[in-house]
Amino acid sequence: MMIVLMDGILGLVFVEALALALYHRTTGRGIAPQRYLANLSAGFALLLTARLALGGAPAWQLALCLLASLCAHLLDFAGRWDQAADRGIP
Repeated sequence: MMIVLMDGILGLVFVEALALALYHRTTGRGIAPQRYLANLSAGFALLLTARLALGGAPAWQLALCLLASLCAHLLDFAGRWDQAADRGIP
């Protein structure tokens, strides 16, 4: 039951990303995908890790998902750092 719930949540996160991107592309309003995609990817990778752990996946798959989440977090952090620097925030 919990695995099915996690699959549903992962699906909703994917649909959310597509809906936000489509809204921005068609209207020109909302948040541009490059501003949220790294953050959303990090969360997706963490959710995927939990889903795989519930399903009894091998440790290397969990480690790979955690590494993907770390990379996405670092990309998000780097983007926010650049934005702060552009605004003159040290």
